[in-house]
Amino acid sequence: MPGFILHQGATILCAHGGQAQATTVSPRVTVSGQPIVLQPNPHMVSACPFTTPGGNPLPCVTATWITGATRVTSNGMPVLLLDSQATCIPNGTPVTIVSTQTKVLGT
Repeated sequence: MPGFILHQGATILCAHGGQAQATTVSPRVTVSGQPIVLQPNPHMVSACPFTTPGGNPLPCVTATWITGATRVTSNGMPVLLLDSQATCIPNGTPVTIVSTQTKVLGT
């Protein structure tokens, strides 16, 4: 399915509301004036409030991307799309892509 390409300014949240930010971008390609993000690069998660039922903190630390574009690459790596999926480490919860640019589609 086609989806909008994720850029550095995309809003991505862990399942608990922590903010995920790209650790590395592809500066060779920009959309809406910002570099795009590639699948192999994890996102760092900050301000995740998750605690275990026993009250021990277990916040999301990174988000590792499982899916990306199948036909669009940059520097030989798949770009991330609005429908890409990631798993947070260490607790295995998903992320939600809340917003990204809405001009450039990829598949």
